[in-house]
Amino acid sequence: MYAGQSVSVVLTEQGIAELVLDTSDAAVNVLNAHLQDELGQALAALGTSDQVRGLLISSAKAAFVLGADITEFTALFDHDAAEIARWAGKVHGLYNAIENLPYPTLSLVNGMALGGGMELALATDFRVADSDAKLGLPEVTLGICPGWGGTVRLSRLIGAEAALGWMMSGKPNKASVALEQGAVDAVVPVDELKAKGRELLLAAINGEQDYLARRQAKQAALPAGDETAAAMAALRTTLGKGLDPRYPAAGAILETVTTAMTEPFDKALALEARCFGQLASGSVAHSLVGLFLNDQFLKKKTRNWAKQGQPVTQAAVLGAGIMGGGIAYQSALNGTPIRMKDITQQALDLGMATASSILDRSISKGKMTEAGKEAVLANITPQLSYEGFVDTGYVVEAVVERIDVKKSVLAETEQKVADTAILASNTSTISIDLLAAALQRPDQFCGMHFFNPVHAMQLVEVIRGSQTSDATVATTVAYAAAMGKTPIVVHDCPGFLVNRVLFPYFNGFNRLLMDGVDFERIDQVMEEFGWPMGPAYLADVIGLDTMVHADKVLEDGFPERMSHDDRPIIETLLAGGALGQKNGVGFYEYGKDEHGKRYKRRSAQVSAILEDRVSRVMEVTDAEIIERMMIPMCMETVRCLEEGIVDSAVEGDMGLILGLGFPRFRGGALRYIDSMGAAAFAEKVRAHAECGPLYRLTPGMEERAATGKRFY
Repeated sequence: MYAGQSVSVVLTEQGIAELVLDTSDAAVNVLNAHLQDELGQALAALGTSDQVRGLLISSAKAAFVLGADITEFTALFDHDAAEIARWAGKVHGLYNAIENLPYPTLSLVNGMALGGGMELALATDFRVADSDAKLGLPEVTLGICPGWGGTVRLSRLIGAEAALGWMMSGKPNKASVALEQGAVDAVVPVDELKAKGRELLLAAINGEQDYLARRQAKQAALPAGDETAAAMAALRTTLGKGLDPRYPAAGAILETVTTAMTEPFDKALALEARCFGQLASGSVAHSLVGLFLNDQFLKKKTRNWAKQGQPVTQAAVLGAGIMGGGIAYQSALNGTPIRMKDITQQALDLGMATASSILDRSISKGKMTEAGKEAVLANITPQLSYEGFVDTGYVVEAVVERIDVKKSVLAETEQKVADTAILASNTSTISIDLLAAALQRPDQFCGMHFFNPVHAMQLVEVIRGSQTSDATVATTVAYAAAMGKTPIVVHDCPGFLVNRVLFPYFNGFNRLLMDGVDFERIDQVMEEFGWPMGPAYLADVIGLDTMVHADKVLEDGFPERMSHDDRPIIETLLAGGALGQKNGVGFYEYGKDEHGKRYKRRSAQVSAILEDRVSRVMEVTDAEIIERMMIPMCMETVRCLEEGIVDSAVEGDMGLILGLGFPRFRGGALRYIDSMGAAAFAEKVRAHAECGPLYRLTPGMEERAATGKRFY
């Protein structure tokens, strides 16, 4: 009946038109513009035949449909809200055409039906899913709402409260949950999917199932009145609690669904399209869609590197502290056996305890069994000697952050491993080239910087020294990916990417402190900006000793920019014995009250230091606090890109997102600059020039400001 590149339709002897989705040149089905066009053509072909008695929609891929083609969103979202809403309305027309066919329709959901794919399935009268299928409407994670009828059809099919649970969380649901709630009509093993679908569709064709009644129920509004109004108001109150206004999609979905429940079907669709347009044209959606595409870019780059590398079948970690234990856990959890070496049994016990405690937390959450824990721990071999290192292909050094100790340990280890083994240092600041000077095979050495806590932080910086080979980088990237991490390759410099960018931010923090701005106010302003914690709290979490050490490395590496006009307050705190959360005293004091409840309160020690050292008090607005904190970080990220420390804006921004917790809804430092425009950003930088060299534009940034050139 119809044969396109991505859609085909054949008519069976029973009068069932079988429409198969098979996106050309792709491993999965996505509802891109081409597939939508072909779907429309297929429906037109169906309309010319009087032999069709029913429509069966299925997928030739391992999954039904994974949603819209998000790569098409970038250009679409540059239009205004009204134009984007009109675009959504066109797809409404396509799905309405399926829903209004003069015979029953059914979707076979295999694998996954997400976003626009789920909405396509909702447009048919019946849905049969395989028992392993996942179904969902994840649009909220992109800062938008379902835009192809999902807010209307699902809420009328399973009720507003259940549907809002799908849409406001964005999490996919198991087929069994979808069946229980009424989103699908049957769940069967995958090998029975087609037979069950045909059986149900034939029953509808033969009048045994009233498909028109189901269609009408799916389109019917709730009766208007006090009872419905009260129910919708209750949902808005209950589900609206705790929503973050910086991520407006969830609240907009809640408002749209509860408002539309009493509206006629066509008006409800119009409300959805309007909501979609308003969200899609906003900065949050731009940032979150950008992050999705950035993540896909990184995954592709990781795959390309990994193809060139060798799989790591036996690893080792030197140093069994918190970091070493975390690295050992991560490797063992993901199936790569690892030796954990230290010089004391006490350290080995701490490393094993670190891994064990992480596993115990997973057990308490129902994510791990005792047997699973034992299997992971069995993959870790704690040892005091180099026994077995000759058969170990990859060794991560994670000893104390001192260049002399690291060089000594690395040089010694190089003599204990095979000539083909790769050595890596989990250093956070020390130059890879300086460490490589102690080695005979510097081409087989790189940095592999994990972030603390290792099990929770997604980023691994793979630091390439001037002599590091492509093969070493490739194998390191492959190992990091096998450990479930996101590797980003950066070139060697003091602080690499993440710490090099972070400490100008703290430099700005110290300048504000010395200008008399209270640290609790700075924390509050930066948390409202979107950071998970303000700079004072973050310094306490990192540890003031670690902060001071890293700050000195950056100051020595970039003295022209990162030196201090005033001795950092953090140094004074450290000199007084404060370590932050490590010993319960930093900018804040940490402990438990008489009832055992944890507290965090202003430190008396820091108050005394500030009173003694701060002699000036400047009037600074909240906006100026943000500018003075963010400009140094943003400009240092620009420098890292211009100097080739990172290869792309994507890697610069994703390093900050994954390694520092940069506000996701702002998309990273470079996208943040793009969002306000290069010229506007440059004007803010110039306005703070008196704050020092960190508040200076590079020639490249001056050019961007003059020409309006974007990073994306």
